[in-house]
Amino acid sequence: MNAFETELGVQPEIAKAVDDMGWLLPTDVQGEAIPMILGGGDVLMAAETGSGKTGAFCLPILQIVHETLRDIQEGNKGPRTGKQTSSHNETKPVQLSFHDRSHGLVNQYYLAIDTDGFTCQSRDQRIWNGARSTKGVKGKGRYYFEITQTDPNGIARIGWSVPTAPLDLGTDNQGFGYGGTGKKSYAKQFDDYGETFGINDVVGSLIDLDQMKIRFFKNGKDLGHAFDIPRPLQENTFFAHVCLKTCDVRVNFGAEPFKATPTGAVSIDNAPKECLVESQMKGVAANVTARQRPPNAPLAIIMEPSRELAQQTSNQIQVFQKYLNNPRVRELVIIGGVAIGEQTRVLHEGVDIIVATPGRLDELISGGEIDLTHMRFFILDEADGLLTQGYKDLVMKLHKRMPSVTLDGKRLQMIVCSATLHNFEVKKLADSIMHFPTWVDLKGQDAVPETVHHVVCLVDPKKNTLWRGLRNHIKTDDVHLNDELNFQSESKETLSEAIKILKGEYCLHAIDKFKMDRALIFCRTKLDCDNLERYFIKQGGGPKANKHKLSCVCLHSDRSPDERQHNLERFKANEIKFLICTDVAARGIDVSGLPFVINMTLPDEKENYIHRIGRVGRAERMGLAISFVSTVPEKVWYHTCPSKGKHCHNTKLVEQNGCCKWYTEMTYLADIEDHLGVTISQTDEKMDIPVDEFDGKVIYGEKRKQEVPASKGHVDKLASTVQELVELEKRVQTSFFALRNCRNIMATS
Repeated sequence: MNAFETELGVQPEIAKAVDDMGWLLPTDVQGEAIPMILGGGDVLMAAETGSGKTGAFCLPILQIVHETLRDIQEGNKGPRTGKQTSSHNETKPVQLSFHDRSHGLVNQYYLAIDTDGFTCQSRDQRIWNGARSTKGVKGKGRYYFEITQTDPNGIARIGWSVPTAPLDLGTDNQGFGYGGTGKKSYAKQFDDYGETFGINDVVGSLIDLDQMKIRFFKNGKDLGHAFDIPRPLQENTFFAHVCLKTCDVRVNFGAEPFKATPTGAVSIDNAPKECLVESQMKGVAANVTARQRPPNAPLAIIMEPSRELAQQTSNQIQVFQKYLNNPRVRELVIIGGVAIGEQTRVLHEGVDIIVATPGRLDELISGGEIDLTHMRFFILDEADGLLTQGYKDLVMKLHKRMPSVTLDGKRLQMIVCSATLHNFEVKKLADSIMHFPTWVDLKGQDAVPETVHHVVCLVDPKKNTLWRGLRNHIKTDDVHLNDELNFQSESKETLSEAIKILKGEYCLHAIDKFKMDRALIFCRTKLDCDNLERYFIKQGGGPKANKHKLSCVCLHSDRSPDERQHNLERFKANEIKFLICTDVAARGIDVSGLPFVINMTLPDEKENYIHRIGRVGRAERMGLAISFVSTVPEKVWYHTCPSKGKHCHNTKLVEQNGCCKWYTEMTYLADIEDHLGVTISQTDEKMDIPVDEFDGKVIYGEKRKQEVPASKGHVDKLASTVQELVELEKRVQTSFFALRNCRNIMATS
């Protein structure tokens, strides 16, 4: 047994697979997050790539999904609370009935109830779904219950009905309702009554069997008489009734203090024994139990911002479930660029966990190929990246379609992972869709690890005029194709083109200067990646020149999924030296022992700078991140066209309805420095990197040295200064006491 099993509660089969991977102890983020997820809580975690974050959410989700499948296989279906095991146990408190609720042959028509029997939800936008209480009242007395609406957008209806009434409250002559639109309803007659109500409002209903009347309350205010109970119904049993449309409510039958208790009224539980009647509705909702879960209804969806990260997470799940059998957890990767027909076929054969990128996931859900009615887990990995790519509306839409409580009474759990929890958009998202999440923030505010040297190499075309005479330079991005460039001038457009040329030369010089044999090279656009790759090929390198000092491959979304996967595997296997990529494509990819990162252009999002340079300096290995920063504005592509740049040649500025803008890197550099609270070291085209005297000579990619001689030299150097401070402290204290004694003598004389 290892620590995952003994300390975190991971089941033995999964712990054994983890042991095979050489994971002896959980990482910090795993130690915090796994017990919380296993315990049923929502978790918001800040963890960088390489911290064990994927295991932190995959391990507990895999375990719970497997346990759920095993329970279904063994016949343990429905709520395990035992609350409906006996119809004669009068000590049980009144709850919403798991059996007397909306259901149908199609799973989308139902009302979900939490295991405690007090929280319910409907997610159908067209149909009202309702439920009655497990106990009713008859004969005499005044009885009261309340609901609290917890959903900002839906509509709720509250009231009383007899057992034979439809669950769509108020649509026949056997049920009496009052809804959030400020209408009372009976026999499909909707009349103005009281006030509208919505989120956080507490609405109560009183049935007076002595006077055969019904009235309602809002936030403690009596809204007045609503209904007289017709004579034909007066001998019936009346049950508390809740009816919802895309809404969540919590029902209070008296387990908690009421907002208002009308005079002489009691809760249903406190009704006299002769007036209390148990519901006889048993087992009618059996056709929507977990056993009948459709094959295309997953229990968990993990959303990833890129294909590579989705595949990487899927691979981890496969490794983790190496020893999980009987039943086997069925996992599927859903990404773009793969035949949708094959993915649909596998979906309908049966799936338990889906790992997906947003576009294809949305396509399949919108097309009805994925059923969300049994969702237990919704995981957003690299949430800051998903939001940056513009998927917030999709996340909200999908979350809205997922039941917050499943048919067997389990609450939907949200896990959100981000490189930083201090991103405003991530915090805003968490506030809107997560249920009292626990924050696991072992990273804190963004900071650069001590194992990372990050420097800025200023590219100044006014000082370095090498660009004027170069003939065989890197191909630029053609944003100046329609400009008249004069290389003997220093016009804004000419200097912008010069920046593009010089950065290609600086990249080659950095590779030579630091003898780089392995690096990630970040470019701003896919076109920039392609141009740099072509330049390396021109120098004798490229994808086919494995042994050349400039062997390289590209990673961006215009390359086919197979090529991207193959390129990444070649880079990880050290078959080629350089991986040229965009931020989106490289997000979340973990490459161990990486010594160098080159930023051809600073990102306009400061968080992305942290992402980039954080690829080096891991596992106590020293790393260098060097950024080429233009001292003058550079004109760049900024596509607002429908094709997002495909076959676009509109070089006008955005404000002129074009697809270009001026990019001022010095401004972005200032933002990054302000965010980190540091001044980043700078160098020029010679690239002489300042080295900390304490660290001494650095070999990037190797573990940081902690040798005694280096630290001893540093201490020895400070020794004389420390001694001077000690002597100064003595003199100050002596002077202080002498002065105080002098004052005392003067005071007594």
